[in-house]
Amino acid sequence: MKKVQITQELFFSIMKYFLLDEEELLPEIKKGLEQKLDALVMRELYTKYKTAPTEQEKEEARRKYLDKRGVPGSFRW
Repeated sequence: MKKVQITQELFFSIMKYFLLDEEELLPEIKKGLEQKLDALVMRELYTKYKTAPTEQEKEEARRKYLDKRGVPGSFRW
């Protein structure tokens, strides 16, 4: 099982939310976790691009990575 690191600030917000019932922290926690999830997805797509066994899989992973990154089609090679 892989480990995921989060910022200390996000960790403390999660702790306060669950241990001290500070409900107002929920939007901040959701935003932080969504950013982390996006970063994990981007890393996974990049890894697939770099380690794909065939050129077709490599190109598909590259396209998905650039789409997710928001690079316009006219700017790509």
